[in-house]
Formats: sequence, structure tokens, C-alpha cells
Amino acid sequence: MDINLTLIGQSIAMIVFVWFCMKYIWPPVLEAIETRQKQIEDGLAAADRGQERLVQARAEADEVVDEARRQATTILDQANARAIEIVADGKADGSKERERQLTAATAEIEQEANRAREELRGQVSAIAIAGAEKILNREIDATQHEDILGKLAKEL
Repeated sequence: MDINLTLIGQSIAMIVFVWFCMKYIWPPVLEAIETRQKQIEDGLAAADRGQERLVQARAEADEVVDEARRQATTILDQANARAIEIVADGKADGSKERERQLTAATAEIEQEANRAREELRGQVSAIAIAGAEKILNREIDATQHEDILGKLAKEL
């Protein structure tokens, strides 16, 4: 193999080409690669942070749901207690009203009974007076007297 000027020219061209590539082409390529690596690292770190935040958010959501359930249970317990209280008040009011109506009905019945007694007394006295008049208008004899008293007893 002969070393000639062509081989030296090609070697010099290759060295210039390598130097040119290392000076002007290689640094932007390396910079782009490093920038891309940095972006990928940042993206992975952001994904890890996002995953941690997701776990944290789920934990907080579970806590909020548990608190809401506790509050709902408390509200239901209070509502049930109030319902029982309202029913008890209604029963007490109903009992009082029943007693009041019972007292009023008893008083009305007693008034009716007294009115009926007074009316009956008036009728008995009218019958007694009528019977006495009949006895006095007739002759008094024992059999007639017995008949009149019997009729009077029947009328009463």
C-alpha cells in the first residue's frame, strides 16, 4: 500500500470533518439530548409527585366521606330523638284532650240526668195532684181508692 497525496488529503478532510462535527454539530446534539433527559426526569418526578398527591387526595376524600357519614348518623339520631319526642308530646296532648272531653261529657250527662229528674218530678207531682183531685172528686170508698192508687202507680 502506497501512501500518496490522495490518502493524506482524505485523512485531512476526515480530520477537518470530525473537528467540524465536534465543534459545531456535536454540542447542540448533546445539549438537545441533555435537555430531553432533563425533561424526562422532570416528567417522571412530576408523575411521582402526582401519584403521591393522588394517594393523599384519596386519603383525604376517605376522611371527608367518613366525617360525612358520622354527621349523617348524628343527624339521623337527632331526627329520631325529635320524632320520639314529638310522638310523646302528641300522646300527652291527646291524653289531656281526652280527659277534657271526658270531663265535659260527664258534666253534660249529669246535667241531662238532673234535667230529666226535674222533669220527672214535675210529672210525678202533676200526676199526684191529678190523682188527689180524682180521689177527692169521687166518693171515697176503699175499693175505689185501691183502684185509683193502682192506676196512679201504673202511670208512674
